[in-house]
Amino acid sequence: MHQDQTGGPTATGLLATGLRWQDGVPQLTATDGRQRHARPLTDGLPVAWRIAGPRRCVGAHTEHGHRDCPHRATVPPEGTAGQCPSCQNADRGLQLARDRILDDGRTYRLYLAWFAPGLLKVGLTAEERGTVRLLEQAALTWTFLARGPLPAVRRAELAVARGKLARERIPAAAKYPGWWNLPAPAERHAALTAARTRAQRLLADHPQLTPLPDHPVTDQVELYGLTDGAPDQYRQVKAVADGARLTGTLRRPVGGHLFLDPPDGTPLLLDTRLLTGWTLHDEPAAACDGLTLLPRARPTAEQDALF
Repeated sequence: MHQDQTGGPTATGLLATGLRWQDGVPQLTATDGRQRHARPLTDGLPVAWRIAGPRRCVGAHTEHGHRDCPHRATVPPEGTAGQCPSCQNADRGLQLARDRILDDGRTYRLYLAWFAPGLLKVGLTAEERGTVRLLEQAALTWTFLARGPLPAVRRAELAVARGKLARERIPAAAKYPGWWNLPAPAERHAALTAARTRAQRLLADHPQLTPLPDHPVTDQVELYGLTDGAPDQYRQVKAVADGARLTGTLRRPVGGHLFLDPPDGTPLLLDTRLLTGWTLHDEPAAACDGLTLLPRARPTAEQDALF
């Protein structure tokens, strides 16, 4: 059974629209075509989903809120994109990412996020969103660098990236290996603090930018359940098919990624973007099925020495 926002159950399948963090709690969001539903994804939660097609566009986030796809378009079953081209063009987040919105009157914050040794990201987020963007991206350690209007913060983001202090974009697959061999919290803190000092020197005297030199460094490793790292072995879900089944027990979500312990014992890692646009039915199953899986294992010391 699915739980809606008022706590009432619905027996029908729901179209998955994504994973969002609200008040520090990750929630799987979905719609029945009339109202939106949200299901908290907590450590130890049992799930049993049948994934049914066709895979449909999940609509767009606009300045007026979420808009359902006016065409009820279908989207390709493979990949993480759950929007048709029309809704991609209308989506506010994608417009910002593609520099199609140059200024919207809001205040933005520039952040620096640490994902692994040598893996730093610089980005921006609307101040009104708080820390949600850092939770969504599975940032392990992060801090805010500055605040200001969008044009100033975007110029600062480009300056940090072009100065090769951090990247603008880091694909999800690049983050996974770092979960196996996390340095101690003090080392993560020191690495990010040193990078922040270099970035603030680079951004000194940038017009319309207000530095935030005393903003604390936040570590989210424990929140994600990665204190002891990722499982030594797991299977990464690369694709789902119509009729696939996901069953097992969830661990704490890591940004938009779910570790799930299935009945056969070898954990699965699922990027929840693979679920968007599919209809999820709560149905018991004895095993997972219909998934394309990639085995992943912690590198051994001997393997590390070769590279």
